[in-house]
Amino acid sequence: MSLDVNPYGPPASGSRVPWERVHPAARAGVEEFLGAPVAEAVTQSGGFSPAAAVRVRAANGRRAFVKAVGPQPNSEAVAIYRAEARNAAGLPPSAPAPRLLTSFEAAGWVVLVFEDVAGRHPATPWRRDELDLVLAAVRRMSAELTPAPIPAPTVGDGFAESFTGWRRLLGEDTTGLDPWALRHLDELAGLESGWAEVAAGDTLLHADLRADNILLADGRVYVVDWPWACVGAAWFDLVCMLPSVGMQGGPPPDELLPDPDPAVTMVLAAVAGYLVRHGRLPAPPGLPTLRPFQRAQGVVALGWLRRRTGWS
Repeated sequence: MSLDVNPYGPPASGSRVPWERVHPAARAGVEEFLGAPVAEAVTQSGGFSPAAAVRVRAANGRRAFVKAVGPQPNSEAVAIYRAEARNAAGLPPSAPAPRLLTSFEAAGWVVLVFEDVAGRHPATPWRRDELDLVLAAVRRMSAELTPAPIPAPTVGDGFAESFTGWRRLLGEDTTGLDPWALRHLDELAGLESGWAEVAAGDTLLHADLRADNILLADGRVYVVDWPWACVGAAWFDLVCMLPSVGMQGGPPPDELLPDPDPAVTMVLAAVAGYLVRHGRLPAPPGLPTLRPFQRAQGVVALGWLRRRTGWS
């Protein structure tokens, strides 16, 4: 094996925009809010969005974490950041998330200013002590956010277009598709088709949990990046998260969620179909590592689904 191959999957990273390339009007807005010019700006790695993610220190000593995105190279990112601003502003203090201090738009850029958390992402390969800490926090978060404290789409509406992977593959070129998946494509499409009904619930979900969306600081867990928040079954976040845990050196999903509930299997079918199909698509503008990351998760999700169904 080549020494530059990561055995725990491709990195969750995009093309970060350095602070000096953020539009001057957006930078000026941040400095006005902080009350002084930015004296130090340190770009943070992790995450896929083609945007700025910067820990800043103003000349007066105030610190903040700033996310900022413009209409290029991916115009969809602006709408995503608007959704995150809306969701983050409404999260209750009990949510394990950094506090949004302010948000604004300037010259076509969307800017979010959060409290600065001096944390780090969980280690990968996952350490079991950190994983246990995170899983406990995710379960507490689900309890704290039931019923959902803010308006948000249902999970069925939020993922209606995304969770159709197997059904779309029925009409697409399947060259190179996993042989087991190809053999059971009709059955997988049928299993996937009922996911939204069984995933319904009244819990506010993050809906995009991965190591790069989690910070650890002083024994606390912070969940960041909330643009996809929606309302559904409390266990949905865990089902979506576990393929990335397995891909990044953690225990197999079966060990962490042995629940035999058929509803879990149906949602897993939808998750696996999403990851497998999207991993076959061209990279979106400005997100060069997204498809390899999805493909690697898809391998884990598909293996988990195969074991849960028992189909030969």
